[in-house]
Amino acid sequence: MSSRPINVVPFHDDFAAEVGDIDLREPLSEDSLQIVRDAFARYAVLVFPAQELTVEQHLAFARNFGPLETTVARQMSGRKLRTREEIADIANLDAEGQIWKGESRTRLFQMGNRLWHTDSSFKHPSGYASMLYGRSVAPIGGHTQFADLRAAWDALPPAVKQRIDGLIGEHSLVYSRRRLGFTQFTDDEKIAFAPFARPLVRTIPESGRRNLYLASHIGRIQGMPDEQAEQLLRELIDHATQRQFLYTHRWRVGDLLMWDNRCTMHRGTEFDDLRWRRDLHRATTSDRPDAFGPLQVQAQFAA
Repeated sequence: MSSRPINVVPFHDDFAAEVGDIDLREPLSEDSLQIVRDAFARYAVLVFPAQELTVEQHLAFARNFGPLETTVARQMSGRKLRTREEIADIANLDAEGQIWKGESRTRLFQMGNRLWHTDSSFKHPSGYASMLYGRSVAPIGGHTQFADLRAAWDALPPAVKQRIDGLIGEHSLVYSRRRLGFTQFTDDEKIAFAPFARPLVRTIPESGRRNLYLASHIGRIQGMPDEQAEQLLRELIDHATQRQFLYTHRWRVGDLLMWDNRCTMHRGTEFDDLRWRRDLHRATTSDRPDAFGPLQVQAQFAA
């Protein structure tokens, strides 16, 4: 790649930008890393096109943004990993690298990626930065959409802001998969994915901006009847995913896509997953353990 200064070209004024003249195969200088950090704090979603990364190079870049998570697939009963445990396997492939079958348990579970969500809001620590690398992509469909939860918060009426500020949601993978009719969790999996409490509104330290903190992983809002909570969550997600708050990424092989899980939601769009290979690897780093203060894991799921 060129030795010219790193070029940052935004798609929108303060949301999503493309970063050029940077080769992520090599360790970044402190100056280059600071340019990326500043762009990430401002735009929340960054696209690094035309990269040629090994798994080790992908993970080395990710480590600049905190400790690496391990994939939730480790907690799934009978799941054989196709990649290293620090990589979330966002592919329609089985452990042998073949396109999965329609009745595959992994396929049914992975359909949750088509819901609006935030990576690892159900973990402690929760997710900070995700970096998804395109090794093969579908020729039609299979895009990734992002919602800017900072702009969505800014656009809420004052009365709604006052109503939801201070509310606490409970996040779990079990909740999001139930929305799709996936209920085949073992007792051990239910223990591993016990819900964590998270505020519906938070502030990002680097920018000082307030934002919604939403995900399909939210199954309950503390102190609120479930039906009322579900209606509120649906209204907030519908609001946050209006066109003016969205960026849609159309994949090219070699794209590395990076986003801030603290202030965005995302989802994968539909494609013919029984025909086209779509092989994406995601590395995710953890947020500070004290990011939510004293909020603790819930002892059990609601009846």
